[in-house]
Amino acid sequence: MTNELRFDQLQLDPRIVTAVTEAGYVTATPVQAQAIPALLSGADLMVSSRTGSGKTAAFMLPALHRIATQPSTGRGPRMLVLSPTRELANQITEATKKYGRHLKQVRTVSILGGMPYPVQNRMLAKPYDILVATPGRLIDQMEHGRIDLSQLEMLVLDEADRMLDMGFIEDVERIAAATPATRQTLLFSATMDKEIVRLSRDLLRDPVRIEATNIKESHENIDQRLHYVDDMAHKNRLLAHLLTDVDLNQAIIFTATKRDADVLASDLSGMGHAAAALHGDMHQGARNRTLEGLRRGRFRVLVATDVAARGIDVPGISHVINYDLPKMAEDYVHRIGRTGRAGNKGIAISLASGRDALHLQRIERFTGKPIQVHTIEGFEPKRPFRPSRPAPKGGNRHGKPQGAGGARPAGVGARPRTNAAAPWAKVDKSFQSRKRMGG
Repeated sequence: MTNELRFDQLQLDPRIVTAVTEAGYVTATPVQAQAIPALLSGADLMVSSRTGSGKTAAFMLPALHRIATQPSTGRGPRMLVLSPTRELANQITEATKKYGRHLKQVRTVSILGGMPYPVQNRMLAKPYDILVATPGRLIDQMEHGRIDLSQLEMLVLDEADRMLDMGFIEDVERIAAATPATRQTLLFSATMDKEIVRLSRDLLRDPVRIEATNIKESHENIDQRLHYVDDMAHKNRLLAHLLTDVDLNQAIIFTATKRDADVLASDLSGMGHAAAALHGDMHQGARNRTLEGLRRGRFRVLVATDVAARGIDVPGISHVINYDLPKMAEDYVHRIGRTGRAGNKGIAISLASGRDALHLQRIERFTGKPIQVHTIEGFEPKRPFRPSRPAPKGGNRHGKPQGAGGARPAGVGARPRTNAAAPWAKVDKSFQSRKRMGG
């Protein structure tokens, strides 16, 4: 497009432009094209932008420019990036090192839960410019007197909506209170609800507002599919079949709980799939190894919870499978955004039973469009889908009805109460048969 901006047109230090070009980027995304000039001018910023829009570079490139071209005024971090999860913090740290690879004098430190304290203490004892942290561990280190934010020039709240959802608002306010009032503050959020607006009023000064992308956008490059299932046995057979798709390069399967993620990953590994789990109870080293294995292609299937998967950016993810639907409609958009990255095509598949009707309705109201129902020969549901609540306004949810209304059969879709740790128990024979057949 004629109005696209190249990075060499954004008044950035040439060394940064070189690093960005070497990383394969030439033109700025919409959020970058709007945010970078505003940040270089010194303005506070409030950005509504979904994951995958290029927001990390939008705040990190001008920050690196400032640090590289303006001398330090004292000891301590000049920039602090607060992240809700360790995975996202690691992603930000990696991007910072990539974009600043030719700025030898700029040093970045990550302070995250799960990392050994002696390692962190040694990093904090040396001079550094950029600090990337999760709120809890940062406050812990501040209380021990190892971090001084009195010289901070830039504060970034990344995925502020997620931090509030996770209960970090008091931590964020406490951290901000320890920084100079003269700081430049940046707030990035996928949603702009009243709590985010209130936080912005408390922490930002006359911010520039940017709405680069809408979280409700339709993800035209992602084929969204809905498969109805009768019960857990049907769901597991269908999942096993989906994973045999030759077009599936790598997949993320989302579960509702950490326990189910572990059990599902273990069972899939037993079936011969290169699978691994990712969730918040894992030690940081194990999480890092799992993500690195995913990036290097050692794992074909990642079974994850919402919090753990936040911020994963792996171009090889061709499929996202919602084994359990998310409780929050916004999380559906974040989940499916793990595929279709960097202009690639992606497929997002949701498995739903009658007990998921309300979650489906919330998702479709939020996105403004129905998820198209698909069936696979030999895996069709035997029972009609019977939503327990009225469908969204505007007619039938999917055009052609799947069956008459009425109460769903008792127990449909419920996990076996007698063996909660083994959701695959009902289909062991099916899986063993598939394994013997080489599927």
